[in-house]
Amino acid sequence: MGVPHAMDALRGKAALVRESLQKSQTITESMVSILGSFDHRLSSLETAMRPTQIRTHSIRRAHENIDKTLKSAEAILARFDLTRKAEAKILRGPHEDLQSYLEAIDQLRSNIQYFSNHKCFKSTSGIITHANNLLTKAISKLEDEFRNLLTNYSKVVEPDRLFDGLPDSLRPSASPAKRTDNKKDTDNQKNLENAVYTPPTLIPPRVLPLLRNLAKQMVQAGHQQQLFRIYRDTRASVLEQSLRRLGVERLSKDDVQKMQWEVLEAKIGNWIHYMRIAVKLLFAGEKKLCDQILEGIDSFRDQCFAEITANSVSVLLSFGEAIAKSKRSPEKLFVLLDMYEIMRELQSEIDSLFGSKSCAEMRESAQSLTKRLAQTAQETFGDFEEAVAKDATKTAVLDGTVHPLTSYVINYVKFLFDYKTTLEQLFQEFEGGDPESQLKNLTKRIMEALQTNLDGKSKQYKDPALTQLFLMNNMHYIVRSVRRSEAKDLLGDDWVQIHRRIVQQHANQYKRISWAKVLQCVTIQGAAPPGGGGIMGADPGSGISKAMVKDRFKNFNAQFEDLHMRQCQWNVPDSELRESLRLAVAEVLLPAYRSFHKRFGPMVDSGKSPCKNIKYKPEDLERMLGEFFEGNTSAEQKR
Repeated sequence: MGVPHAMDALRGKAALVRESLQKSQTITESMVSILGSFDHRLSSLETAMRPTQIRTHSIRRAHENIDKTLKSAEAILARFDLTRKAEAKILRGPHEDLQSYLEAIDQLRSNIQYFSNHKCFKSTSGIITHANNLLTKAISKLEDEFRNLLTNYSKVVEPDRLFDGLPDSLRPSASPAKRTDNKKDTDNQKNLENAVYTPPTLIPPRVLPLLRNLAKQMVQAGHQQQLFRIYRDTRASVLEQSLRRLGVERLSKDDVQKMQWEVLEAKIGNWIHYMRIAVKLLFAGEKKLCDQILEGIDSFRDQCFAEITANSVSVLLSFGEAIAKSKRSPEKLFVLLDMYEIMRELQSEIDSLFGSKSCAEMRESAQSLTKRLAQTAQETFGDFEEAVAKDATKTAVLDGTVHPLTSYVINYVKFLFDYKTTLEQLFQEFEGGDPESQLKNLTKRIMEALQTNLDGKSKQYKDPALTQLFLMNNMHYIVRSVRRSEAKDLLGDDWVQIHRRIVQQHANQYKRISWAKVLQCVTIQGAAPPGGGGIMGADPGSGISKAMVKDRFKNFNAQFEDLHMRQCQWNVPDSELRESLRLAVAEVLLPAYRSFHKRFGPMVDSGKSPCKNIKYKPEDLERMLGEFFEGNTSAEQKR
């Protein structure tokens, strides 16, 4: 095919394509025209439908609002219903069903909170006001119920119930007023620190949850002060009555000063007993009760406990202060130490019970009393030592026996050693240094003061032999007492041996003074006549004067009878010492008399009245010596 033909064919195809494109353009324009008319119609339709859409949306929102309103109304109506029910329970009062009453108060508070958060209603303010007024009435009734419950179940604790809470060793066999609580009479006193005390149940356990709930409701209502006042007044009164029933009384310094010592000593013994009961039982019970009823209100609870116990603590401590400040006297030392001991024993409990800031004053008062008792006890030591040295008792011990001052001082020292641990603790706490050494020095000073005083008292006797017997008796009593007591361990064996030698020295002096002249009458070496040879080995025919022998026997009889008459009235109270002294005299006197009687008796025994010259045989003297130092007072006493 040639080129022209191909070109014609190509032109033909191009013409067809152009024709097709023109048709497509025409169709497209037609479709655009059609679609344009649709858009116009749709816009018109949308414009026509808009009011309907708006009404539909409004209806939907209205339905939603109606649902919300209905739900709110239901909630409000439910609250109204709960308020009505709570009001009915509150108006009936707490007596029928206290738990329901407390639940009604909680519900009322919840409703007040609800309406306070939904103040969009016109009646909200009125509802809240009504509910608050109702709550005020409810709390007022709650206060009355709390007061009634607490009062009805707060009973005075009788002494027997308190004694049941004590360890067996401290339970009195008689009423407390008749009991003297001398701890030295109790063998297991040293174990008291480990003893178990059981505080009494002050309020029945079943009532405690109710009282605790009532207290919480009152605090939530802002009635803390009312709660505080009711609880404090009720419990403080019961506590004070329990102590009075026990025997506790408020005594001033003047009251104490006017009392007879026996009465005061008994009251001090009771006070020691009362302090244990008060701290370990009553105060401990009150603290536990406070913690249970006022749980979760710490500062308020501590203040309440402080005010409940304040007056009772004051009454107890004031008696101790009165004793510590009263006129000092030696017999008060041991009760002061007893009081000091009980305060030391109770110190940890007092610090624990009264450990809060609110109780600081009572805690400090107890500590102050402990220190004052210690100080007064120390001052009394000094007074006693001085009193022993300066004792000017004019009452003479006519028979030379142990002086009352000696037995008093020795018994005093023995009692001091019963308090050895307490004294050492006191010395260490307030003076420092070695407490055992201080106690040793104190004991030595007292013994030295006693010896000095006894030396002075011995000078009252006109008979120097009785002076020595008096000193021997008293020194022997001191040594024997020390050897049988704890004082020996402190003073030591050297002290005992030195003072035993002093006893022997006084015994020797007695023998020398009493029996020297008597022995001269029967001493053979002194029986020779003037200018003659010694009688020793002589016979009756050697020129010895019979008159001289008679005179010797006569003088012996007179002197021995005088000694017998006087010294049978003298007294050596210790049987061993008495026999020892008689034996010492007999060992000197009887051999000399036997020898003299044997040698010279025949010279005067052959006359008309031999008994007139030789009244006593050796065995008579031995028997009569056995009557010496018995303290017989049948004859007139002579010094």
